[in-house]
Amino acid sequence: MLASVLDTVLDRTVAPGYSRLGYLARSAGWSGAQADPEPGALSGKVALVTGGGGGLGLATVTGLARLGASVHLVARDTGRGAAARAQVAAAVPGADLHVTRCDVSDLDDVRRAGEVLAAAGPDVLVHNAGVLPPGRTESPQGHELCLATHVLGPHLLTRLLADALGGGRVLWISSGGMYAQKLTSAEPVPYNGTTAYARTKRMQVVLSGLWAARGLDSHAVHPGWADTPGLASSLPGFGKLVGRLLRTAEQGADTAVWLAAARRSDAGTGRFWHDRAPRPEHYVPWTRETPDERDALWSRVQALTS
Repeated sequence: MLASVLDTVLDRTVAPGYSRLGYLARSAGWSGAQADPEPGALSGKVALVTGGGGGLGLATVTGLARLGASVHLVARDTGRGAAARAQVAAAVPGADLHVTRCDVSDLDDVRRAGEVLAAAGPDVLVHNAGVLPPGRTESPQGHELCLATHVLGPHLLTRLLADALGGGRVLWISSGGMYAQKLTSAEPVPYNGTTAYARTKRMQVVLSGLWAARGLDSHAVHPGWADTPGLASSLPGFGKLVGRLLRTAEQGADTAVWLAAARRSDAGTGRFWHDRAPRPEHYVPWTRETPDERDALWSRVQALTS
């Protein structure tokens, strides 16, 4: 009971719960369904991780490989992907690792890579690729880059792989920053990369639930505040402010790795996770979306990726 109260306090107060302190406090009490997966829990399984070349993606690839999965690093830069593959291979001797080139923001490239990835017979798909542009940037199809990378590309890839996944699991790596944003299709005016990022992370959580409602084993996850190259380059001031309270990339990736191996009976579907526990999707009433707004998001992304 006390542990549950502490967990809720950490979650609602944000800074302690999202930091390294929150991870350390919670992980000390993980047992039962929250316990570490058994060694080899993903043996014989195939996992795909977008943005697998560094940061949270690289940590996720490493964690999945340690559990025995055959892991495909899906990366925009194959050179970076190959370097990441070598790093994981050194950390996990004997790991079965592959690199597939794909720029998730480019819908044409997603369609091309989707054929290759479907042939791999995936059991787990982790949508980890992310961007936080300093100014408004467009994808090759003319979509704002956060929308293209976090929403349109992942949605299209999920649709292309849905049959191949069968009863497999899809994980959307979102962000706690989405709590400040209501579901909207509007871009920030004037443009602000941080707001655009948070709005599309809200879309990811809603999309995950919409896919779950259509029968896919789909979950959204947020990693807390992790010390990654992406954070350092996109929000250097925040990294300096939080400093040693940032989680390691491995701590940030922990829940995604755990959830990839969790039993359906323990995980359910359509949930939003942080530190191996389902969390509320809203903390304040004014961010809640209506069923019509959720349906409108589905119709929009379907139309934009058709």
